[in-house]
Amino acid sequence: MVKSPNPIDRHVGTRLRMRRVEAGLSQEKLGDALGITFQQIQKYEKGTNRIGASRLQLAAKILAVPVNYFFEGADAELDATPILPLAEVGEAPATFARSPQGLLLLNAFLKIKEPKLRKKIIDLIGAMATENKD
Repeated sequence: MVKSPNPIDRHVGTRLRMRRVEAGLSQEKLGDALGITFQQIQKYEKGTNRIGASRLQLAAKILAVPVNYFFEGADAELDATPILPLAEVGEAPATFARSPQGLLLLNAFLKIKEPKLRKKIIDLIGAMATENKD
C-alpha cells in the first residue's frame, strides 16, 4: 500500500520549491547550504519527506523569508471543498503547480492584486482551453 504525502508536507514542499526557484537556487545549492543532498530537497519539495523544524528555520533564513511563509495559504487549501471529487481531478493540478511553468504562472498570477483582472485571466484561459478541444 502506497502512502500518500501529508497535505501540509506537500504544501510546505511546494512553497519551498516556489521560493527556491524565485531565489534562483538549484536544488543542489540549497541542499549544500542546508548540509543535505539535492535528492533530499526533491523529497521535501514533493512532500514525501517531512522537513524538520530546525531545518525549516534554516531554509527560511537561507531563502530570506519568515518560517510562516511556508505555511501561507495552507489553511485555505486544506479547508477548500473541491469542485470535483479528487478521484476525478487527479494529480494534474498539483503536478502542474510544481512544474517550472506552473510556478512561473502561479507567481505571476499572485502578483495581480485586482480581483476583476484575475477573473478576466481565468475566463480567457478557460475560453482558450475550450477552443483548444475542437
